[in-house]
Amino acid sequence: MQEPSTIVGLDVHRNTISFCVLKPYEREPWNGQISNQPAQVRKLAQRIKAQAQGPVHYCYEAGPCGYGLQRDLIAQDCECTVIAPSLTPLRPGDRIKTDRRDARKLAELFRAGLLTEVHPPSVDEEAVRDLCRCRDDARVDLTRARHRLTHFLLRHGLVFGTGQPHSWSQAHRAWLTSLDFERPSERIVFEDYLLAVEQREAQRAALDTELLAISQSEPWRERVGWLRCFRGIDTVNAMIFLSELYDVRRFPSAPSLMAFLGLVPSEASSGDHHRRGGITRAGNQHVRRTLIEASWNYRHKPRVSQELAKRRLGQPAAMIALADRAQKRLCRRFRRMEDRGKHRNKIVIAIARELAGFLWAALARPEVASTQG
Repeated sequence: MQEPSTIVGLDVHRNTISFCVLKPYEREPWNGQISNQPAQVRKLAQRIKAQAQGPVHYCYEAGPCGYGLQRDLIAQDCECTVIAPSLTPLRPGDRIKTDRRDARKLAELFRAGLLTEVHPPSVDEEAVRDLCRCRDDARVDLTRARHRLTHFLLRHGLVFGTGQPHSWSQAHRAWLTSLDFERPSERIVFEDYLLAVEQREAQRAALDTELLAISQSEPWRERVGWLRCFRGIDTVNAMIFLSELYDVRRFPSAPSLMAFLGLVPSEASSGDHHRRGGITRAGNQHVRRTLIEASWNYRHKPRVSQELAKRRLGQPAAMIALADRAQKRLCRRFRRMEDRGKHRNKIVIAIARELAGFLWAALARPEVASTQG
């Protein structure tokens, strides 16, 4: 028979931590609040350990404070679980919310086994993930800077002519440098917007260089090389996928990964009534966006470009065969869904869902990982 344990629910904020201690065989919990400081956490852990009955297990919801609290508790030889806040059960009629109530609710639900654990990253994994997210922020800032410049030019009737190469090509940049404004204020605004674009481009390029260097080191090099065998996935996309998901083997199957990424249809069914809607959009939005962007490449016919062939050099033959099988299937499905009149956005979502399954197979199957090309 399993030994009864003491459960400690923590409601964590920037400055304070509210706690609720549920001891076995006791009705009334022990509630309190401490400062969110490592020294205070250590004192609380020692105090609870001295008064606890059986093993002690802490739990708190993932949030902006990160995983530092869990690491501090583990350093004190305490068990701590980080909970997914979006999957915490809610009572429809509960209209009172306080830190004390939240801590008690976490402790009670955890003891009942109704909470879902979050897989915490290691310190090194979190550092690489932060770098990937910083690069994504730079991408968003660059897009906004370009839009500001484009909208400014549009207000003054300056539009890069139709039939010309795409925007931000060499021809487009030459056109920008040829522009002249009569009023000094307009010229100042244009130069400031253009400078912002150039700065954001330099920032993104620098971050790409750092990601490239990390991708060629352990433990990322081998897995990045595997993912680069797939069409539409290069170094940056592979690093985002790996840094956000860490080890995909924690997902027991490909459908479980699809559900985690929010790429499965939502459903509201009851009795004889069945209704399925759009995708759930749950889980990690960074990986979902990356897969959707990569899925647009499968609207073309299956082919191995020169760039893709270079990325596949030295990779396992089984991995290349899996990537080719994925390309043939996804390209064929894209065309069939188009022939049936499906909207392209819906098609891309369906392709992204299957692409996630192929990537899971590439990373989770040890027989593929051990195959040498």
